[in-house]
Amino acid sequence: MANNSDKRQAGRFVKVLEMGCFASTPRDTGGNRRKPTSIGDVSVYVPGLRIPKPVEFSQSLGSQLQFSVQFIWVNQEDEEEETAMSNVWYEVLSILHLMAMLQMSQANLLLLPRGSTDGYHPKVSEENRRASIDIFLKAAGYLDCAVKHVLPQFSAELRRSLPVDLAEGTLRALCLQALGQGVDIQLGMAIDSAKATLAVKRRLSCEMVKYWQQAQDNLMNLPLANGWGEKHRLFVKWKYVEAKAAAYYYHGLILDEGNTEKSHGMAVAALQAADECFKESKKASEAFNASSPTSRTPPLFGTMKYLSEKIPKDTSSKVRINRDLYSYEKIMETAPTLPDFALALKPDEYQLPSVDASWSEDNLRTKDTSQHITGNQR
Repeated sequence: MANNSDKRQAGRFVKVLEMGCFASTPRDTGGNRRKPTSIGDVSVYVPGLRIPKPVEFSQSLGSQLQFSVQFIWVNQEDEEEETAMSNVWYEVLSILHLMAMLQMSQANLLLLPRGSTDGYHPKVSEENRRASIDIFLKAAGYLDCAVKHVLPQFSAELRRSLPVDLAEGTLRALCLQALGQGVDIQLGMAIDSAKATLAVKRRLSCEMVKYWQQAQDNLMNLPLANGWGEKHRLFVKWKYVEAKAAAYYYHGLILDEGNTEKSHGMAVAALQAADECFKESKKASEAFNASSPTSRTPPLFGTMKYLSEKIPKDTSSKVRINRDLYSYEKIMETAPTLPDFALALKPDEYQLPSVDASWSEDNLRTKDTSQHITGNQR
């Protein structure tokens, strides 16, 4: 059974859905799929919300309920507008996906910079940043549960029939995205902390690279062709390149602390790689925002606000100083390999609620019998 907190949260989500989560309605597009032309500021990408369609239970109840009711959901990333399955696990999988996407939507709202009372640039409060990490872990937990405990309930044939929104690769990529964005927030908080060392910042940025690289790998062979799906792929590419810029930057600063010509040369190469990745990330951001439905990047805060100022400045300075000291040939032209750290951030554990006793086989058999007797008496 769900606890009171989950019930209250579900109530809030339903209220949001009733008020309308998107700028358009089915009537706008002549179909069921929601296709807004713009989705505004995006800190956390959510590839649309899959929408459940009404289910008629009156003709389907009995002891074989699991395979008797046809569940229909409107897709967002799949080419097919909607997918119907007479399998209760499809409904469970769809609900877990929706729960995760609603969490990600909430995180996006928390991470949009707001105007500050001190008259400076808009920023995200520390309270919102900490809250968003918890939300990301909760979303990752729903998706992790979907992959580990719900997908195995499907036969290989049925899994091939699932929409791309619910494909294993998509679910894993979304889980990794949530964890990657959680680490991004941790890195931004470390940057703001006087106690955080360069080693801590390098570790966080290198972990972030791994999360986004794995997310990209999971999406690689999926047919994400329509607007939401293609935009999803572009978002992951953007964040992956952005994470590499951060990782090379901090790796370069640590290498520059060495006392050898080789370490200084490797530092320059790493900082140059950071600068190139930073430039590439800006192009990737533009491509993401330009793709349909269009979006905007909110004012920078946290990690990228800091690095957008430091990477070009420090790279230029270090390259000039080291090239004055050493010949061009002694400076490595290829970026050094980034350190490989174990991933520390894990999804929250989420367990499916236990089945109510009223759905046991004995109870269902009793209901079948009583309904049959009542029918005969009539």
